[in-house]
Amino acid sequence: MRPPIPPARTPGHYSVALVCLGNICRSPMADVVLTERVDEAGLAGRVAVVSSGTGDWHVGNPMDARAAATLAAAGYDPSTHRARHWSTAWLDEHDLVLAMDRSNLADIGGAGDRVRLFRDFDPVDAGGEVPDPYYGGDDGFEEVLTMVERTCAAIVGGLREELGPS
Repeated sequence: MRPPIPPARTPGHYSVALVCLGNICRSPMADVVLTERVDEAGLAGRVAVVSSGTGDWHVGNPMDARAAATLAAAGYDPSTHRARHWSTAWLDEHDLVLAMDRSNLADIGGAGDRVRLFRDFDPVDAGGEVPDPYYGGDDGFEEVLTMVERTCAAIVGGLREELGPS
């Protein structure tokens, strides 16, 4: 069972931040997919999605070419992503902050009411980690995309419940 989505800080509007290590693989893949799912659900003007990395070495760069190719092959547009660095201010600026793994979660201060693991919402393996595909082959990116798509679907379901009809 999916955990509840925390209430919006501003009624009628919601902000989700996704966090991984370098913001070039996992969190940008989730950002692209969640943004598209939000748009498809008719929530585009009401839900904002951003992503960042706990490390700053990729700031300003596009996502990893393998991540972008995996997304493009599945029909998504990865072209606008540029890596950003996590800021602790995001804890107060976003309604929900989702880390890709336990190390990322620890780096941003640990779990809380509005801070969770991304896969806490995964209907197949709740509480699992999104593995970092950076040092592996293309199949790792495909595995991440599969996890991200099903988890984003569950998150959008929770956002619909939280925000109600448009």
